[in-house]
Amino acid sequence: MSAVLPARGRTSNQRTKGTNLSLTVVGSIAFDAVSTPFGERSKMLGGSAVHFSLAASFFTDVRVVGPVGEDFTATELAVLENLGVITEDIERVPGEQTFFWKGHYEYDLNTAHTDDTQLNVFGAFDPKLSEASSTADMLFLANIQPDLQRRVRAQCGGARFTALDSMNLWIETARDSLWEAISEVDCLLINDAEIRQLTDQPNLARAARAVMEKGPKAVVAKQGEYGAALFTPSGFFALPGFPLEDVRDPTGAGDSFAGGFLGYLDGEVGPIDELALRRAMGFGTVLASFNVEEFGTERVARLTRDEIDSRMEALRSMTDFGQTRS
Repeated sequence: MSAVLPARGRTSNQRTKGTNLSLTVVGSIAFDAVSTPFGERSKMLGGSAVHFSLAASFFTDVRVVGPVGEDFTATELAVLENLGVITEDIERVPGEQTFFWKGHYEYDLNTAHTDDTQLNVFGAFDPKLSEASSTADMLFLANIQPDLQRRVRAQCGGARFTALDSMNLWIETARDSLWEAISEVDCLLINDAEIRQLTDQPNLARAARAVMEKGPKAVVAKQGEYGAALFTPSGFFALPGFPLEDVRDPTGAGDSFAGGFLGYLDGEVGPIDELALRRAMGFGTVLASFNVEEFGTERVARLTRDEIDSRMEALRSMTDFGQTRS
């Protein structure tokens, strides 16, 4: 299959976590208060950069960039560091509080209802990347203001693969800047309704094509419990969500998907071709499925690679059509 991006001089078939390649994520580090029909938490670790980095940490070295307040303690930091996430670029702002989001879900867990948002330290966030973060092999621009995404992207000119997430707020309030940010990355990962809103295209395939015409070589449309769809110039691929009997909290599932997706791509070697992207979709699906089994980071924080690989094999078996009879 044709390569989406050329590999930069890598020749071996595998690499292990801890080599000189790494993945940087820039986004929110937060405290969440969440209520679902299956329970609630009044204060738990969350934020796009947190969910992403935990998921990606099973495949590669992850550097997380984002601000926190004085209320962010060693306990929260340990959740990240226990899975090997590199936290040197977390910026602690004296006298301030960490970003806070409160929301609830009804039985339709695909829709989050926001009850309260307190930007706190995130209101004046000016991303500061260390040399190690700015020279990472891959970059994920989590759901933050598009001008900030562009500022970070400019600091990471040597990244082999870059991806971006966004939301309806920025489509409505900063569309031109968002389009500029999208044009500067290799992959857009976004909710399927939001890609339609962004492009004014009711058809998902046409919407993805409109995005790729702006520059990205791959588009991933996240579809909640129904899975995700991958579009590239040479093909289309889709996976269902992994079927679960017990779902507690979907908060962070999309970022966990992105973490599994990009983490796997950085942990693999060679060109990022169609096959690599499809396998990355599988690992993204698996990480998202673990995320929703419990609240916040509770399940992923004690996850093992063996559990991931076992569920990946189950997903592969579930989607295998076998040989066509002649």
